[in-house]
Amino acid sequence: MNLDFTDAENAFRAEVRAFVRDKLPDTIRDKVASGLHLTRDEHLQWQRLLFERGGWSGPGWPKAFGGPGWSPVEQYIFEEECALGGAPRLIPFGMKMVAPVIMAFGNRRQQERFLPKILSAEEWWCQGYSEPGAGSDLASLRTRAVKRDDKYVVNGQKTWNTLGQYADWIFCLVRTDPEAKAQRGISFLLIDMKSPGITVRPIITLDGAHEVNEIWFEDVKVPVENRVGEENKGWTCAKFLLGHERSNIAGIGIAKRELARAKRIAAAETKRGRPLIEDPLFAARLAEIEIDLMALEITNLRVLSAEAENKAPGPEASILKIKGTELQQAISELILQAVGPYALPFGKTAPGPAHAANRAAQYLNLRKLSIYGGSNEIQKNIVAQMILEL
Repeated sequence: MNLDFTDAENAFRAEVRAFVRDKLPDTIRDKVASGLHLTRDEHLQWQRLLFERGGWSGPGWPKAFGGPGWSPVEQYIFEEECALGGAPRLIPFGMKMVAPVIMAFGNRRQQERFLPKILSAEEWWCQGYSEPGAGSDLASLRTRAVKRDDKYVVNGQKTWNTLGQYADWIFCLVRTDPEAKAQRGISFLLIDMKSPGITVRPIITLDGAHEVNEIWFEDVKVPVENRVGEENKGWTCAKFLLGHERSNIAGIGIAKRELARAKRIAAAETKRGRPLIEDPLFAARLAEIEIDLMALEITNLRVLSAEAENKAPGPEASILKIKGTELQQAISELILQAVGPYALPFGKTAPGPAHAANRAAQYLNLRKLSIYGGSNEIQKNIVAQMILEL
């Protein structure tokens, strides 16, 4: 296949690059460059700027739902240019996870109620999938939803919930038929986070940040009209959503940006009077990662080509998830090596150059990449069974 971009696609790239350069607030760009966590308002500020540009906050959304109607290649270009320009990654739970599910499986009332406020950043969403004892083996989840008249009563616990402390809504997988086998008794619910009976408890991660939570549901009442799809058939929605999540995790634009950062730091840092980049072992590792990143980009373009033919992400998304997360982790290790001992006492007040202050924290935070969205071990099983047919 032809991997060259067309003249129209290159013109689109220039348009996106100019927008990011001119509209992204410097305060946000500087935080991203320093590896700092953004506040809720900063995330929403950037998303609203994109929304005002013509629905750019939903790069994968069709025009029928208020999005720009971009092709898969244009979406790829947009995300790459945003990453290279220092923009934060869009919080995916509303835009890239629950919204496609509502578009594909939701009814018109649900689409009209939820999609406009997701696109405009009026409502923040989080994910209720993993549970204690039901992470990669998601079908073993135990959070129950019992139907009583026109409501479900939900009881249970979700964990490793990202940024739920900011969320207005949560989409959840719940068990509605405890007698059914595994996936057959699960439903997909949309739950207002302001509902009585919901408790959000923080989990402080290795980097010292409050990014994830555990969420408890105690007799939480959810209108039946907030169920997406048929009762007990929510696993269809779940698989659809996971395919999109694993495609998005690849993060090629972010990997390119961070690899360029590793090169700059290594060219400046010295080892016995010489830049670290001149060290043969370091240079060889840098080259190996760059080659792998180029190969991953080609693989991603192949997946995009399939999407252009209206094919939903399949098991190939697992390849993107595995290699994309491994590369992001490997690049963070390179940066940590280049920074050296300055990265050890991480934080704003750490001594040493500014680019070193948060590298250890970022390295620790990125250990999660190969676990969430289905651990890489599970993804390898999917590749073996569905692609290699082993």
